[in-house]
Amino acid sequence: MSIPRLPFGGRVLLLGCGSVSRCLQPLLLRHLDMDFTRLTVLDFEDLAGSIPDTLASGATYVRERITPENISSELAKYVGDGDLLINLAWNIDTVEIIQWCQDNGVRYVDTSVELWDPYEDQLTTTPQDRTLYARHMKLRERAKTWALDGPTAVVEHGANPGLVSHWTKVALEDIANAIIAKGSEKAPALKAALDAKDYPKLGQLTGTKVIHISERDTQVSDKPKEVGEFVNTWSVEGFFEEGIAPAEMGWGTHEPSLPEHAYTHESGPQNQICLAQTGITTQVRSWVPLGGPIIGMVVRHGEAFTISDHLTVWEDGKAAYRPTVHYAYQPADAALNSLHECRMNGYKLQENHRIMNDEITSGIDELGVLLLGHDMNGWWVGSQLSIEESRALVPHQNATTLQVAASVLGAVYWIINNPNRGLCVPDDLDHHAVLEIANPYLGPVPSVQTDWTPTGEAAYEPFANFRPASGNDKELWAFANFLVS
Repeated sequence: MSIPRLPFGGRVLLLGCGSVSRCLQPLLLRHLDMDFTRLTVLDFEDLAGSIPDTLASGATYVRERITPENISSELAKYVGDGDLLINLAWNIDTVEIIQWCQDNGVRYVDTSVELWDPYEDQLTTTPQDRTLYARHMKLRERAKTWALDGPTAVVEHGANPGLVSHWTKVALEDIANAIIAKGSEKAPALKAALDAKDYPKLGQLTGTKVIHISERDTQVSDKPKEVGEFVNTWSVEGFFEEGIAPAEMGWGTHEPSLPEHAYTHESGPQNQICLAQTGITTQVRSWVPLGGPIIGMVVRHGEAFTISDHLTVWEDGKAAYRPTVHYAYQPADAALNSLHECRMNGYKLQENHRIMNDEITSGIDELGVLLLGHDMNGWWVGSQLSIEESRALVPHQNATTLQVAASVLGAVYWIINNPNRGLCVPDDLDHHAVLEIANPYLGPVPSVQTDWTPTGEAAYEPFANFRPASGNDKELWAFANFLVS
């Protein structure tokens, strides 16, 4: 492994000991040059028996639940000025925990923006108020009180959100260079944007209209899902919480009309819309290189906010250019079956949960960004990590958790090397620096062109001649042409 060991003299608090945390811990032991008696793993469940190597290194395991009442006193026991907090837990309010870190000089990273109780008053809370957009607006408002050069706090830096923001920049660079190589009249402007690292301008000049975070997880197990069991390749609670939330997406300036059940936002950058329907029931056509055409779910994810926000070109206070950005997720077969059973029971989460690891017999997690509508038609950049390579890199882990853990490792390196950058989202980080650390754990990471479109052969409808026309004939890349009715 070519990744250099990173010296760190502070303390590290790792919140959560779930599937991603247990995958990250071997990476921290392998790549951080530190005294591991200064590492604490904290979780509200008794999971110490699942991390023998971490504890053998000298780390401490603490069983405790972080609550609004004890957050300050508990965190202060384990980290302070110059230390690092890695938050892989769920349902700990992001604004409040970062506020504590800013007040106490603690560097911070997480993989999602959370609330204390994401299920509170669901039936009476508007779709807009249940979005990640609303959470980001709350975070931005509090961040106005924080120093721009305060302790670095990186939010939403997993595989997605996280790596996908970096792959988007890689894709825009590669698309621009491919257009330049064809002798396009846009070449001078594209070269200038490349030199300036002006990614919004690259998106606009290349003509990129749509960005899917397209993922197909084909990992399968020799232990079938049982009735009343939710099986997944990563956090069951995390998937359930985001899956039953409103479908949410960055909304492109090329879109001719809003979809049914759409809601817009009245404040902030207004780069997103949401739908008054769940993400897991909002399905779109998409594509991955090995898996080919897929039908994915528009599950809400932070990258739909940050990528579309960072790629917006503003002119006279109005958005002159912005791509549509959203997730298109086809999870593992067992997870799809689990979701179907959950939905049949009125979205009541099953009591029994299982994260597939050693029982997986084959499969890959093919996760990347699919940029569409530009002069090269389509372009995909991402990870094609197999279960076999995952196990060779980190025993007893699966491809999905390793993709997330590798991204967190990349963020940890960047944070330690950039300790005073204040609040950051993945799009604010140096993508080359992060990918240099993460890529050795991601399997093949191709950057490939595709001629796929949402209205091709895979969109065949047997009863098309007997149904009202749908989609949009004038704009191939309109959301309506991706939506599966």
